[in-house]
Amino acid sequence: MYEGVVQDLIDELGTLPGIGPKSAQRIAFHLLAADAADVQRLIGALTEVKAKVRFCAVCGNVAESERCRICADPRRDAHAVCVVEEPKDVVAIERTREFTGRYHVLGGAISPIDGIGPEQLRVTELMARLAGEEITEIIIATDPNIEGEATAAYLARQLKPFGLRVTRLASGLPVGGDLEYADEVTLGRAFEGRRLIDA
Repeated sequence: MYEGVVQDLIDELGTLPGIGPKSAQRIAFHLLAADAADVQRLIGALTEVKAKVRFCAVCGNVAESERCRICADPRRDAHAVCVVEEPKDVVAIERTREFTGRYHVLGGAISPIDGIGPEQLRVTELMARLAGEEITEIIIATDPNIEGEATAAYLARQLKPFGLRVTRLASGLPVGGDLEYADEVTLGRAFEGRRLIDA
């Protein structure tokens, strides 16, 4: 344990996701050794992001104005909406350059253990979008874990009365992976999602 402000800094850094006590300590001492100008740039970036960034009024993605750049882009397909858990998932899908529609960010996944139910997610906002927009397909792209599967199942039930095409991202074996290292669930999904090979 360190004294005063050094320990306070370590404690604050330790509250960040993915930062354990050792990492927090390492970052704190890096900041102590850094040039004052570098620390000021970091402070400026943190202050500016808190002042300027908000969540898109339409989809819930991060934005610097009322609508994010994707919702504001008239070239995006307004008929297809990809539902994701977090804004970082939007970035991951955008990197593939495969999806040209719009998004809806839930803000998490259903997790009764953590006290997160549908009420804590942006499900109501999604239903409101269905009433006000010409959406024909919802692609559910929640994480392939227990919480993501529960969220996908819940959304599928809620969306059924709308008569939309509701799809789920395929999941299975990663490219370059070995079958012997795949768990049963992943291998099972790979079999479910198999497709015809054009020869």
